[in-house]
Amino acid sequence: MEATYAGIVGAPVTPFEPDGSVDYDTFAKQVDFLIGCGVRALAHPMHIGESLNLTDGERRDLARALVEAAAGRVPTFVHVSHAGTGLAADLARHATRAGATGIVLMPPYHWRPELAAVLDHFAAVAAAGGGSLIAYNNPAATGVALSASLLGEMLDRVPGVVAIKDASFDMEVFTDFCALVAEKGRDVAVYTGVEHLLTSVPVGGAGCFSALSEIAPRLVQELYRACARAEVGKARELQYRARRLLKLAMHKYPATIKYAMALMGRPVGEARRPIAPLTQEEKARVRSELEALGVLQGEPHGWSTGDRPSAEDAALTGARAL
Repeated sequence: MEATYAGIVGAPVTPFEPDGSVDYDTFAKQVDFLIGCGVRALAHPMHIGESLNLTDGERRDLARALVEAAAGRVPTFVHVSHAGTGLAADLARHATRAGATGIVLMPPYHWRPELAAVLDHFAAVAAAGGGSLIAYNNPAATGVALSASLLGEMLDRVPGVVAIKDASFDMEVFTDFCALVAEKGRDVAVYTGVEHLLTSVPVGGAGCFSALSEIAPRLVQELYRACARAEVGKARELQYRARRLLKLAMHKYPATIKYAMALMGRPVGEARRPIAPLTQEEKARVRSELEALGVLQGEPHGWSTGDRPSAEDAALTGARAL
């Protein structure tokens, strides 16, 4: 049974003006762009969206902006993770009032509570939001790993769980999550944290949260379709390309993604400190890799999903991004 939420989840970056304030107009353009590229749902502000660099006021304003820009075309999920249960619950209530489909939630940052307290955290925040929930497993960020047994309790106790995002990048953990969902006969999508689709889809994965759709949406969608159709040879070649692009994108994350977007004619400003800007040598490497991977030549330029510029136009766009 294919999960209702199977597919690619778009995770926009947060665009900033030169003075450092949030650029809401460009944020709306990103939402349109990602929907036009075929994402199944949108989630913001994930770590790619610098959630930890945003004030609570900005997070609330961006939740409203996400819902308004999506305009019901795809489901919208607001990332509400916080160090405190009450703080996350406040953001969850606001997301529901703003009209979001649901929330994305991980265990509390920093505290590393015992697993019973983690389950209570999910139950309390989900109840405050009252909508759909994507449970987010990211042990590197929180120091707490969601286990299959804890997830089983969550599915039994917490209403509204529609998906799990697993950023453990541990295939044993991911496979256990998929097996648990299948065992329970639940309509719950199990996503991998980024585009590791060829290894995750065959064991029951439903798609991924996408780090690359801002740069190379055609590559991401082609990879997903090839995996969903079990076109292994084609998927393998696409997965190798996606992996090479991921290695590039994760350097100074998400500053490199923002610079690559500028090269593609979709400028979104710099990342906030403490994320360092790219050096000229790093910028040259990004441009070289995008060219070698066929991204500069074969992916949309500007905010239109159908645009394919000439070589001359691409060169000019790159020059403006320096």
